[in-house]
Amino acid sequence: MKIKSCKEEYLAKAKLLSKKEAERLMSRMSEKLYRRLKKDNLSSEEILGIQLEVEEDQLQEWREKMSKIREKEEAKLKEKEKQKQKG
Repeated sequence: MKIKSCKEEYLAKAKLLSKKEAERLMSRMSEKLYRRLKKDNLSSEEILGIQLEVEEDQLQEWREKMSKIREKEEAKLKEKEKQKQKG
C-alpha cells in the first residue's frame, strides 16, 4: 500500500480535531499502518487525515453492503406477501 499523503479536505478535518478526538482516531488505526506512516516521516496531522480518509472509505463500503442486504430483504418480504395472497 503506497500512501504518501491525504486529500486536502481530510487534512483540514484532521487539523480541527481536539486532542481527545485525535487520540480516539489514532486508537482505531492499525499499528502496522501507523508504523508505516511514521516511517515515511508524515506529520501527525497527515496521519490523522489518512485515517479519516480510510474510515470514510470503509463507511461508504459498509453503507453499500447494507443497502444491498436491505434490498434483498425487501424482495423476500414482497415475495412472501405475494405467496400469502395466492395461498
